[in-house]
Amino acid sequence: MKVKTNYYTDEINDDFAGGNIKTKLTPSDFKYIHTNPIWRFVEFILYHIIVRPIAWLICKVRYGTKYVNRKAIKQAKGKGFFIYGNHVVTLGDAFHPNIVAFPRKAYIVVHPDTTSIPFIKNLVVMLGALPTPSCTTGFRNFTKAIKTRISQKRAIVIYPEAHLWPMYTGIRPFKDDSFLYPSMLGAPVFCTTTVLKKRKIRKTPRCIVYVDGPFYPDPALSPAENRKKLRDECYNAMVERAKESDYDRVRYVKVTPEELEELQKSESIVEEKKAS
Repeated sequence: MKVKTNYYTDEINDDFAGGNIKTKLTPSDFKYIHTNPIWRFVEFILYHIIVRPIAWLICKVRYGTKYVNRKAIKQAKGKGFFIYGNHVVTLGDAFHPNIVAFPRKAYIVVHPDTTSIPFIKNLVVMLGALPTPSCTTGFRNFTKAIKTRISQKRAIVIYPEAHLWPMYTGIRPFKDDSFLYPSMLGAPVFCTTTVLKKRKIRKTPRCIVYVDGPFYPDPALSPAENRKKLRDECYNAMVERAKESDYDRVRYVKVTPEELEELQKSESIVEEKKAS
């Protein structure tokens, strides 16, 4: 069985998404909330009638996805809430939140790359993309959008690991910065852990998506303490769930920057020989 090896030096900042997108900065006045009735009608049809069923079908057919404890979301009835998850399956990470949050719409915080692709910017925004600001002045607008969606009893989805590591079976360390929002708004927090299981016939693993929570900010704690509390509760739950992963066709090996440079040189030489 062939095993792919990815080498990394930094669990927090290294990215294996593999895209070659020319990033367009998110302007400070980016329009996160659209009130035009035509836009909202098209958005509703696109998200709820077209894409959500397709997302469910792809998750079932491609990944054989099973959702465990999705009923926990019912404990946030009548409230907007946050979902934090591990970032390991390209399509799954885009589609799983739509199933977990059903029947509510899930808005996913994304890198500006997502809204940089020509011709589909409006499409991904209609599907719930919330690109992060590219300048400090844009955070007021971004925060206002998150507050609005929570007040509308929607779900905000955040991948605190930030970078995609395809088929990684552990949980990478992440900061508590993104837990500012539920701490500030007093909103319930859930975490989802995508566990990867080997399959006998297919190369792609089966995805088991566990839902844990809700976790709530403690009014007796300071905002900084609540950020750490919520982060630790999510991280610890995700680490425990991830122990069930047994997929082993992609492995990640930590090396020093010097070792990585040598490996990249060796790969370049091999590629040159193949091309010649």
